[in-house]
Amino acid sequence: MTHMGRCLTAFGVKPIVSYKHAFKNTYLYGAFSPVDGDSFVYEIPATTSDAFFKYIKELSGHRPTEMKIVVIDNAGFHSLGKYQIPDNIKLLRIPPYSPELNPCEKIWAYIKQYFKNRVFESLPQLQKWLSEFIVTQIHPGIVKSITHDEKYLSAFKAQFNV
Repeated sequence: MTHMGRCLTAFGVKPIVSYKHAFKNTYLYGAFSPVDGDSFVYEIPATTSDAFFKYIKELSGHRPTEMKIVVIDNAGFHSLGKYQIPDNIKLLRIPPYSPELNPCEKIWAYIKQYFKNRVFESLPQLQKWLSEFIVTQIHPGIVKSITHDEKYLSAFKAQFNV
């Protein structure tokens, strides 16, 4: 489905934007470090606890000696009570209705600003665009600049004596 966004036009000119209304989905799960700009993005075609746990296991294998703090909200699929969370991952649940506390939400907003007003003819075309965008545009400098939050950085430095 095309995400509509604002655009600049001459005064009195109403813009015409292509639009496609279809319900084919893919989902990106991601972890972004405000400390060093590292990122790990995983595409899964579902938002279930099983899919989220699969992502957590894959994230655990990315830089496996590193402790990862994953900020999660109250989405139903974030409930992992029946799963054994890997030792190098800690889940940090944020209060309801506070997406501004999740650094990932800032990255998703960044991606969406380039995604607006685009029409993709097929789901594979969208997936290709997302993959290319993440590889070429989501680099450590961008991740650090977007996710920088002094609250998290000072807590990290205090906890790990960095």
